[in-house]
Amino acid sequence: QVQLVESGGGLVQIGGSLSLSCAASSDTICLSTMGWYRQTPGKERELVAAITSGHSTYYADSVKGRFAISRDNGKNTVHLKMSSLKSADTGVYYCHGRCGGLLSGNTGSWGQGTQVTVSS
Repeated sequence: QVQLVESGGGLVQIGGSLSLSCAASSDTICLSTMGWYRQTPGKERELVAAITSGHSTYYADSVKGRFAISRDNGKNTVHLKMSSLKSADTGVYYCHGRCGGLLSGNTGSWGQGTQVTVSS
């Protein structure tokens, strides 16, 4: 099973910026769609942003204009640049990869999660 490893989480002030990265243990397996999910206690994971190998993107309405997802060409590496952060952005961010289309679902591989905390 492919391993996904996230980095970049931490504590940031409201209005600040933070960048997350996720790298898979293989760049040759099919992970045509990669993305970031966010989870808070008592709630199911929600898709925050996703991107395909062809650079089609999806953003949740709550992060449009503030977050930017990107991936390295030819690699199973994805980034999430977050700006103008709000307290509601707090949560555990999970990297996800699957062999399918942009909105093909959440089957596939998961990272271990990285905590993002936004506070005053």
